[in-house]
Amino acid sequence: MMDHVTRQMIIVNQILEERDAQDALFGRQDDLPNGTGAEEMKQLADRYRYACDAAFAAGEGTLRHVFLEEVFEAMAESDPVKLRAELLQAVAVGVKWLEAIDKQQEESQ
Repeated sequence: MMDHVTRQMIIVNQILEERDAQDALFGRQDDLPNGTGAEEMKQLADRYRYACDAAFAAGEGTLRHVFLEEVFEAMAESDPVKLRAELLQAVAVGVKWLEAIDKQQEESQ
């Protein structure tokens, strides 16, 4: 069975490969506006935060709940420093989710 650190290193390498592929396909695109901080995003963030809390309180929480909560918290943020922190949290949950998928697939073989 693969250890935790090795699994993370493989995922990070796959993420970097995907980023290179995106740049090759679409160009750098680092001059696009963030497009975050709109009032409707703040409302969605509140709704997903509530939905996530409710799901876990009912014993039905999933990685989908956690991931969407983090994504919508990022989309609600207009301050670049806070946006970066929220995006980092969303990406970390995404990596956690990928780890879980890989571990489940490994265990089922």
